Parts: sequence; structure tokens; C-alpha cells
Amino acid sequence: MADDIAIGIDLGTSYSCVAVVQDGQPVVIPNEWGETTHASCVSFLDDGSVLVGNAAKKNIITSPEQTVYSAKRLIGRYYFSDEVKKAQAVMPYRIVEGDNNSVRIAVGARTYSLPEISALVLKEMKAVAETYLGREVTKAVITVPAYFNDNQRQATKDAGRIAGLEVLRILNEPTAAALAYGFGRDVNQRIVVYDLGGGTFDVSILEIGKDVFEVLATAGDTYLGGDDFDDRIMTWLADDFLAKTRLDVRQNKYCLQMLKEAAEKAKIDVGQTGSAEILCQGICQDAQGNVMDLRGTLTQDQFNRMVMDLVQRTFKVCDEALQSARLTAADIDAVILVGGPTRLPIIRNSVKHYFQREPLEGVNPDQVVALGAALQSHALLDSKTETFLVDVTPLTLRIGTVGGYTEKIIDKNTPVPIDRSKAFTTSRDGQEKVKIRVYQGESNRADECEMLGEFEFSGFRIGYRGEVKIEVTFEINTDGLVNVSACDTETGQKTSTTITLSSGMTEADIQKSIEANRDTRLAGHNTNDLPAVAQ
Repeated sequence: MADDIAIGIDLGTSYSCVAVVQDGQPVVIPNEWGETTHASCVSFLDDGSVLVGNAAKKNIITSPEQTVYSAKRLIGRYYFSDEVKKAQAVMPYRIVEGDNNSVRIAVGARTYSLPEISALVLKEMKAVAETYLGREVTKAVITVPAYFNDNQRQATKDAGRIAGLEVLRILNEPTAAALAYGFGRDVNQRIVVYDLGGGTFDVSILEIGKDVFEVLATAGDTYLGGDDFDDRIMTWLADDFLAKTRLDVRQNKYCLQMLKEAAEKAKIDVGQTGSAEILCQGICQDAQGNVMDLRGTLTQDQFNRMVMDLVQRTFKVCDEALQSARLTAADIDAVILVGGPTRLPIIRNSVKHYFQREPLEGVNPDQVVALGAALQSHALLDSKTETFLVDVTPLTLRIGTVGGYTEKIIDKNTPVPIDRSKAFTTSRDGQEKVKIRVYQGESNRADECEMLGEFEFSGFRIGYRGEVKIEVTFEINTDGLVNVSACDTETGQKTSTTITLSSGMTEADIQKSIEANRDTRLAGHNTNDLPAVAQ
């Protein structure tokens, strides 16, 4: 359809960005105030409306319990995971347990799932695009870190649906960046995308030929990002203040939040000018009621020493990706930096040293992923577009075996879509059900992998032990999502399957959230003058 339109959304941990293809060129869409990146921040106001974006970020200090940020670090995770425990210790908003070990955010009397929070950010991106284009937008490509597992991808896709978007594809962020880089250039290169965001780190190695983008390998660390750099500065400031005053500002979440803002600003200042003057005015009171200020000066050298181990961690991931692709750093033709933290001189210099080449200039690290997502959304709607994309699965797919071990089904870095079948037999006479536990991860121990779910198959012929054979097919689609189906090989009958322990949302949950989301008013947007925008 000529008038059909789709947008590309980079749904980031700290900031999000939206783009569209116009007149054959990808462009980043600004909001009414000309801002092109928007804080992935949601603030619930007393009048029932919701503020999203850079305006919401200002509320982190004034109403910390009603303002949710860095939700991407929690999306698709189980309540018992380390990342959730870590977030509970530092986040001012309440993180509580939902059904099936899922994570919920409690605001006032209501609890929200992570896909519902992310859906509000996506709804804001949709509103920004609709205001700019003057028309309704219902289709989008949404990006995720390449190293996201199935639960995290599914939760992101659910967020898109709740926001009123048809998600054409879930696209890996580094692949999107490579698409934007290769667009309109007749290049034949092996490139590395070094993607350090607010909460996650990914590296992907791609081969770009004429209109063909093939991912050779990907590796990542979903526990590493710019937030961790901020944490180091916060710890340094708090320890220094404690030593001078015997007051620990970390005990108060309001003080902690002031500290976090100061640390983030200091990181940016150090990156831009080589040093940072830090002042948190009136951060707390001493026992006598005197108001205290927190002051400090952070130099480039101090900062570099503080974070060097984090930077080194990124290169362990690069080693892994190069090894998987059977390449060395010398085989790489170009390096693209993605994500705000890559503006830091310590990152740029370290990347240059590791790959023995200057990272590419002229690629905007904040916008390149959204531009690539827009190109992909355009390609999926326009059959004349020639771009051919071959991505890989970032994690090994496994099934649980006896004694708490696992067996590989599909290796990591296998091109997708892919399916593999495996035959199972019944283990006792008269067995009516077969249970299969599916995992993603690189360890042969089940407890060191992420459990995607427990599938229970029934409806096959009942017979003696070992007599009934069930063929189970594991499929990973182009979104990197896992599907499992089973068939009784003797009768050819598809057996019914149920999944338990997924922290994901049921179809009924999603429908309920779609309804609730429709009624949510985004503060600061007047969409009444838009033609035919679904309210």
C-alpha cells in the first residue's frame, strides 16, 4: 500500500528514539520541542494522567515513588533474578512480585507489569510520530539488545501490542545500526557494532555486501551499561561524604536519587571537558539539623581508574564474538559505536586500541539504531526494497535432562529462522503426559541457564514404556522468539501443549492491558486535532 506507513523505535534503557523513512531517506522524528531523544521514563500524576519522556525525568527527584525509569533492565526477568534484587536496592519506586515469579511495579494502589510500563514509552513514541506526520501510525519495528533472551523479546513484543502497535519485527539493535550505516553506500565490509547503552552491552560482527546484511556472531552482557558507570561515581561520592561527615546518604532514597543525577551529569561533564564540579545542594541534614551540601571534583584520571574494569569487561565480550565468528580484530574493516556512553574518551580510546583502528566518525550513536529500525520497517512494507537481512540467535537453546543438566538443541550464533526436531519417548507404561523444560544459556547446568518455560504435552497414544515416540520441534523465528510444538510420530497427530512458569503475560492479561492503555491519558499531548487517531 502506497500510503501505508511504519516507524522504527529504539526502545532504550535510558532514552528512546523514533524514526521514519520519508522520500526514501530515514529521518529521526523530533517532538513538539525539537527533542529527538526521549527519556524512557514514566511518571504517574495525581490527576490519573501519565507523563512520559524528558518532562517525566524531572519528576524522579520530586515524586520518586511515582516515577519509573530503567524498566528495560527488568523487562522479561523473573522476580528471583539478581538484576531484580539489585534494582530493589537502589530504585526509589516499589518493585513487587506478581504471578508466576513475574516482576511488577507498584504505584499507589495499582501494580503494573513491565510490558505495561514499556508500552507507555512506546505510546509516547507513537504520539510523537503521529503529531509529526499528522496521521495515525499503527505499525512499527522495535529494537532490542542482541543478547536479549526469549522472555525479554516476548515481553517487548507484548509492550508494542499494548501500546496499540502491530510489531512488524523485533530487530537486534546492532543489526539496526549496521542497516543505517550501510544504507545508500555500496560497501563490501566486515564491520563490528560496539553497542554500549544505559543498561546493556552488545557487540555484533556483520558482513555487509550489496543489500545483504549477514550477522556472523553476536555476544553481550545484559548487566553492563552506562548506569554502572554512574554507580561507580555515586559510590565514590557517598564514601567521601561518609568519611567527612559520618552521614551515609545512601540510606535515604531521595538523597540517593540526587546523587544519581549528579553522577550522571559528572560522567557527561568529564567526557566533554575532562573534569566535573559536583554540587548536591541541601542533600541532607546532620544530627543538629544543619543543612549539608555535597561537593566534589572529578578528574578524567580518577574517572578512568574508577571504570577501567567495566571497560575491560566489554572487550571480554568482543573476544567472545570474534572467536565465534572465527576472526581476529585485524579482519575488521570498520567499527561503529552505538549508545550514549560511547561518547566517553575512555571508551573511544580503548576501542581504538583494541581494534587498532579509529571508530567511524559521523555516525550519531543516539540515533543510528532508530534510523536502522525505520529502514527495516519500510523494507517490510515495501516489496520493492532489496535489503536482505540474516540474523543469528544470540543464545544456545537447550532442554533439561536428568540430574539438573541440559542438552543443546540449537547452538548460539545459528542463523535464524531455524527449526530443529528431537524425538522423545515415554519413560513409563501408560504415561499420559511428557514434560519438557526449555532453557537458554551457555552452561550445561540447568541452574546456570535462563528457563524459558516448562512445556507439557498430552493427547498422544497411551502405550508401554518407550513405545510411544513424540517428535518435538523447536523453532526460532526472525524475531528471535522460540516456539515449541510436538507431534505423535505414529499417528501424525499434533499433541496439545501447555506452558508454565513463564513470567510473561497471558493473552487475557494483554487484552486487559490494551483496554487500560487506551484509557491512559498522556500528559502534554493533545491528540484531538489528529485525523483518526485511536483514542
